Amino acid sequence: MAFLKRTLRILFARAEAVLDWSFGQRNNPLANLGSLGWYFFWIVAGTGIYLYLFFDTGITDAYASVEYITHDQWYAAGVMRSLHRYASDALVIVVFIHILREFSLDRMRGKRFFAWLTGVPVLWFIYICGITGYWLVWDKLAQYIAIATSEWLDTLPFFGEPIANNFLNSSTLSGRFFTLMVFMHIFAPLFMLFLMWLHIQRHARARVNPPRRLAIGTAITLIVLSLVYPAVSQGPANLDAVPATVNFDWYYLAAYPLLDVIPGGQLWLILVAGSILLSLMPWIPPAKTQPAAVVSLPNCNGCGRCFEDCPFSAITMEPRSDGLAYAAEAVVDVDNCVSCGICAGACPTATPFRRATAIVPGIELPDHSIAELRERSLQASTNFEDGPRVLIYACHHAGVDVPGGSGAEVVTMPCVAMLPPSFVDFALSRDLADGVMLAGCADGDCYYRLGDQWTRERVAGQRDPYLRKRVDRDRLSLSWLPSGSQRRRARALAEFAASLDKLPPKPRSRGADRA
Repeated sequence: MAFLKRTLRILFARAEAVLDWSFGQRNNPLANLGSLGWYFFWIVAGTGIYLYLFFDTGITDAYASVEYITHDQWYAAGVMRSLHRYASDALVIVVFIHILREFSLDRMRGKRFFAWLTGVPVLWFIYICGITGYWLVWDKLAQYIAIATSEWLDTLPFFGEPIANNFLNSSTLSGRFFTLMVFMHIFAPLFMLFLMWLHIQRHARARVNPPRRLAIGTAITLIVLSLVYPAVSQGPANLDAVPATVNFDWYYLAAYPLLDVIPGGQLWLILVAGSILLSLMPWIPPAKTQPAAVVSLPNCNGCGRCFEDCPFSAITMEPRSDGLAYAAEAVVDVDNCVSCGICAGACPTATPFRRATAIVPGIELPDHSIAELRERSLQASTNFEDGPRVLIYACHHAGVDVPGGSGAEVVTMPCVAMLPPSFVDFALSRDLADGVMLAGCADGDCYYRLGDQWTRERVAGQRDPYLRKRVDRDRLSLSWLPSGSQRRRARALAEFAASLDKLPPKPRSRGADRA
């Protein structure tokens, strides 16, 4: 399992490097797979509503109405049909790549299992929606799907009368069949939407919209594809004849050829067993439990910044329980806390400048305390060699590997957003380093979802706690790169070190030692 994940990570890293070069990190499709899935769903839903206005539910009317959509109104409804088709296929592709990537990055284990587990039924409903949609066209492909599916369903012990009897010949099929298919094709996406909503419930500020440029580019690509290769039907269905040849949509119908070599009951068993195995992946093997964040009520003033910044809705603000003159206190839900430490980086009491009392912030990770982070920063400052001294605060998942002789020292933590901005001020004003680099995951693709965004906003003074204006921004560098990008990270470090050489000597700020 570890070998498979490592291999997939290498492949994804190489693909991401190419797409970074082509689209930029922010618009990299691989970093926006989840939001692209939502985007394609809404395209399918919107075009489906439009197409339903022209669709007739009848044995002959269904095919005729689709032909009218495709040919008579090719410039509008015809484009909508093609968009409906290609966005559906793109949804399947995006979902499968999303599954593989989350698996390779190990983002489904431990307390992050919920999104993975709720994603499995979403996968089933994607196929239910697609297959029922193909039925509605009622062409030769739809005839094949209807007969094969009904015979496949008849292998289950749930139906009193064989469903396949409805497709023996043209006289056995009624218009109520299409009414039923329309109902299923409408109900299934609605239930799928509910599952998609459930899928992101433990993610605060879940991204359901891709970046604007990526969304526009994707829409243009789909429209051009719809105009160049419009979706067309394959001739009207005729139950009195067996279709000799049908063109497949392999994204949705890949299981059907298997029915020719695997009995239907066994294929159901394979699919159900595969779904169960997929659902159990977060526990194969189980993740090592990390201590959840803890709240120190004597140091918590109930400001709510940790609540606002938690990416996994693991913190709530509750009425004060210790009698102090504050309205609320932070309470950690240990079942949701993934031990990223972002809450500690948001706490205004998490400062390395404190001297009068022990460094105990309002909230922090017990095994990655702010006091320990301060000590590691001080220790790293004593290890510098000649040349510009660069102190790198890095995320564990960023894979930062400093080359020998670079003159840099690395202090790691679960997420770079765990670092309170005051540490940058501390390192520079105390002359611990000539420059500070904050190194995290790829831009927009933080392992803990929002760490890169919160860090950028804190540095830019757009989010509390913000970096003081007195800090020389020329001595601070932000590096957002995927793990495995050692060469790119080394180049960024070398460029930053070279820029530090060109700066005037760094004066020591007065009053820097005051809390």
